[in-house]
Amino acid sequence: MKNLFILILSLPFSLFSQTVDSNLVRSHLDYVVKECPNRYFGNISSLNKCSEYIFNEFNKYGDSTVYQNFEVDGLVYRNVITSFGPSNGERIIVGAHYDVCGDQDGADDNASGTVGLLELARLLKEADLNKRIDLVAYSLEEPPYFRSEYMGSYVHARYLVDQGIPVYGMVCLEMIGYFNDERNSQHYPLKILKLIYGGKGNYITLVKRTGSGKMPRKFKRKFKRNKQLKTKSFTGPSKLTGIDFSDHLNYWALDIEAVMITNTGFFRNKNYHQKTDKIETLDINRMCGVIQQTYNTLLKMSN
Repeated sequence: MKNLFILILSLPFSLFSQTVDSNLVRSHLDYVVKECPNRYFGNISSLNKCSEYIFNEFNKYGDSTVYQNFEVDGLVYRNVITSFGPSNGERIIVGAHYDVCGDQDGADDNASGTVGLLELARLLKEADLNKRIDLVAYSLEEPPYFRSEYMGSYVHARYLVDQGIPVYGMVCLEMIGYFNDERNSQHYPLKILKLIYGGKGNYITLVKRTGSGKMPRKFKRKFKRNKQLKTKSFTGPSKLTGIDFSDHLNYWALDIEAVMITNTGFFRNKNYHQKTDKIETLDINRMCGVIQQTYNTLLKMSN
């Protein structure tokens, strides 16, 4: 009996958790990209259609699901938020933006991160959590509102701070679907980094800023232990090009610890902010691996 107990404890953690459904992931991608085209700031109808889809999917699984409306230049935009775990617990925020940069599909940027949230919602439904997990889909991450107080993530982060809500940390899903095994397919803001991280864009990256606290370090350690796919981590100053190019920058600005999960965006994916950013360019299997690894890590972080 003792040997059996030891064997059980030695089994991979993923055997005791839910697993990603690649068919659902593909279905979500099809809807977000094809049914909600050109989800940019000037196309309110497409943004609303996408946010309604996110709301309905979140609402199937979350303990509570709400819109967070905010007005910009006379138009109303909305974040979508769903929650799991204790209602008054310290929170882990997991966020991704669903808008795109103009007339394009935005499959990797950032339908991939949005779909990651949708699948995480399904996986978290039955989870036993000691910390509250809020999944947040943001509007207005892209230009012309990037780095402004009109970003959906700034609106959300500001609300948390103003309400005095305790936040353990934030995880940003930013472009998690594109991988490339070819030589010299991965580029960097500094050439020396290629010697450290290699020239193939075949890994997912955890990005945190220099001087990060406990949460990012713990998340990185537990995420890399899962080994669902090749994972590398990068720590650098906020001023380094690309390190804050997503919604986590607003949490950093308000002194909330945050980490970004990314395929490094335009340093790898040449379809970035182009009409060629299509579903056909994504590696669905490895994207599912990112979602699985994120889910497994969240379970460990919240218990």
